Amino acid sequence: MLLEKINSPQDLKRLSLEQLPVLAAELRAGMLDTVSRTGGHLASSLGAVELIISLHYCLEAPRDKIIFDVGHQAYAHKILTGRNKYFSSLRQYQGLSGFPSKEESEYDVFTCGHSSAAVALAAGLACARDYLKEGNFKVVAVIGDGSLSGGLCFEGLNNAGHLKKDMLVILNTNELSIAPNAGALSTYLNKIISLPIYNRFKASLENFAKSRLPKGDRLIKLANRFEETLKGLFIPGIVFEELGFRYFGPLDGHDFNTLVPTLKNIVNLKGPIMLHLVTKKGKGYPPAENNPVRFHGTGPFNLNTGVSLSTANTLEAKTYTEVFSRKLTELAETDKKIIAITAAMPEGTGLDRFRDAYPERFFDVGIAEGGAVCFSAGLSKAGFKPVVAIYSTFLQRAYDQIIEEVSLQGLPVVFAIDRAGIVGEDGVTHQGIFDIAFLMTIPNIIIMAPRDAEELSRMLEFALSLNKPVAIRYPRDRSPVAGRRSPENIELGRSEMLKEGKDFAVVALGSMVWPALRALEILEKEGLSGTLINARFVRPLDENLIRELAKKMKFIITVEEGIEQGGLGSAVSHLTARPVEKIGLPCAFIPHGKRDLLLEKYGLTAEGIAARIRSVYGKNTH
Repeated sequence: MLLEKINSPQDLKRLSLEQLPVLAAELRAGMLDTVSRTGGHLASSLGAVELIISLHYCLEAPRDKIIFDVGHQAYAHKILTGRNKYFSSLRQYQGLSGFPSKEESEYDVFTCGHSSAAVALAAGLACARDYLKEGNFKVVAVIGDGSLSGGLCFEGLNNAGHLKKDMLVILNTNELSIAPNAGALSTYLNKIISLPIYNRFKASLENFAKSRLPKGDRLIKLANRFEETLKGLFIPGIVFEELGFRYFGPLDGHDFNTLVPTLKNIVNLKGPIMLHLVTKKGKGYPPAENNPVRFHGTGPFNLNTGVSLSTANTLEAKTYTEVFSRKLTELAETDKKIIAITAAMPEGTGLDRFRDAYPERFFDVGIAEGGAVCFSAGLSKAGFKPVVAIYSTFLQRAYDQIIEEVSLQGLPVVFAIDRAGIVGEDGVTHQGIFDIAFLMTIPNIIIMAPRDAEELSRMLEFALSLNKPVAIRYPRDRSPVAGRRSPENIELGRSEMLKEGKDFAVVALGSMVWPALRALEILEKEGLSGTLINARFVRPLDENLIRELAKKMKFIITVEEGIEQGGLGSAVSHLTARPVEKIGLPCAFIPHGKRDLLLEKYGLTAEGIAARIRSVYGKNTH
């Protein structure tokens, strides 16, 4: 086993070129063994194995800086940089993160889980390196074709091309996307133009022309134009050349005999360089090769068959995502004005069902959340009813557009905020805990959260009936079903009283309503009598009811699955002008771990809520 002998990239360099395919196979086997048990981002990581091996084989990390865009393709990087013995703890509480993490390893330059930032980060590092004259380390950004759909990536490319700093961008695409020209001619051409002798000759020619010939600049321009014309005939990289990069590719991203010599040649070239590779998502595991979307982010599965081990199909409860998906598709059948929009997440948000039913009214804008919101505003202005389904963590990227293009205009756009609250194993970059707080700073927008699946269905229908911007947040979870009464009809700014008591009042939001009810049932056995309010709305609040409760009750407690500052608790406290006990999440970056474990850790279970109420009750009765 070669992998057992590799504890750092320095160990990797002792291998021969002929041994690298064996190492690649061992890496894939290790990934599959772990991810089949823990779940994770599999297809992209399987596709990037040879690329990552080659990078560490040719560079001197951690002195040289490798920045992964998003980071879900970086499992091989983790294993090769001293974390192989911990890899079985991937995405588990207090185990390895599923993304690069600066707290975890000096080889991880940034903690990264969102797309399209790597090029700009790399350009900043390269610029600082040259300004401070702190060594001649290499800077490499590894991006995927999905990154190019984000405007931030093009902003980074534009700036890097302008700065002309020495840096390498590796564009890793796959068979499902661009780059059909990965053939013998392209490979041969890139071998020629990446050879040191070619580049030494080109530099010498330029120096000779400038110093000895009266019209040297014209000759240099002619030579450069010839090279650009030659590339333009065979290579789909002219756009990168125009942005200021020297472009090489596309090359076979699984061929060490091409990858290693090319990387060794181009890492020492001056200026911004683009290396374009073509890889296969899911490489080496047929189920993932055949269905890369399914294995992009997967739960545990049977390694022999690829079949999910989830018991989802045997459970009566449906996920909030499934309920949203079905209800939106049902409503669109009779309302032809409903449009569904997502930012590269049709399956994750449940919009794949809508897409299949109404393809002409479905739009996937790519990894461009700000663009999705602007696009929805244009549709809304023309009289349509756009529903923008985006994960809470990714909606952060469109904050300005929500303010300027939707709320300022007063346009009726519905934001379906999936994965609101604790998302679990994806960790710090993906926890959806800030949406209430940042949306509360925006005028005009209505903010709702359902207590269960049935209320989500009613809220979606209600939101589409309004002529206002509306946000509906719901968790990555299954809806409670057993023995719960149907929700009352929804009215703007009206909450729902679920239980009456005389000692204190609990105002709970969304996913915390039923845990709060169970907490009150626990306390009732201890002689404590509490009122429970299903807030439904964070904006507008049910002001009359909350003020009435403040007059009658000893104290009020709020419970929400979001940060305490700026959320429901802050709004209730501001309204009542009296102390309110806030139960929620700290304003911090929540680590990865199973959702149930993290909810328990932060006191957002029935037992945790009951314990806080006991404590507050004791303080208020002595």
